[in-house]
Amino acid sequence: MQSKILKKVQYIRADGELVATSERIVRETPLKVMIDGRHFVTSMILAAMEEEYVTGYLYVQGVISSAADIVSIGIRDNVANVRLREDREKRTISEGISSSLIVGKEDVFNCVRAILKSPVFKETETVHSAGLFVDGKETVSITEDLGRHNALDKVIGAGLTKSVDFRRILAASTGRQPVEMVVKCRNAGIPIIATKGVPTSMAVELAERTGITIAGLVRGDTMIVYSHPERIE
Repeated sequence: MQSKILKKVQYIRADGELVATSERIVRETPLKVMIDGRHFVTSMILAAMEEEYVTGYLYVQGVISSAADIVSIGIRDNVANVRLREDREKRTISEGISSSLIVGKEDVFNCVRAILKSPVFKETETVHSAGLFVDGKETVSITEDLGRHNALDKVIGAGLTKSVDFRRILAASTGRQPVEMVVKCRNAGIPIIATKGVPTSMAVELAERTGITIAGLVRGDTMIVYSHPERIE
């Protein structure tokens, strides 16, 4: 797996003097997604959890309603060939989150700490991490990718294949949270987002309108709750 996502390169380090050395850096890999023979999207990803990425991406885009809508996913030579059920029903995405989930503030801290333990990040410092946690406690999936959006798609896909109830999920993510990240959580039905970074103004506005809690700047034992603080005790 490490050989798929990391590549050893030679370079010159300037540290008082020029020194020839080497290190491993992440591989940026294109993944072309074909649905029933037609091109749907091409994404640049970290080549791990490709099937989960495809599943999560199709779910948040409203293409599928459940993992059962996917007949098969075959990945070869950077192409994901997806076959979907012909009789699948069209999915309606709710504009608001219906969830009674409440978590403790220590759960928020623990979830963010959990996604910051990525060995790939420690070695390269060039990936984002994301994780899903049932009731802010039980880990569903943690992964990393070049972009925070892709990492979130991957863990949502993992959650979908495990038939989790997204209404009971806290999603933790690294980096800032633009509106697209909130849209993904809204489309999946995830009520709480926790991040080491900060949201954008549009992200906060959408979260307020749709019933999503955003806890940002989760660092050490402090955080800022930007929307719907009633979900955090």
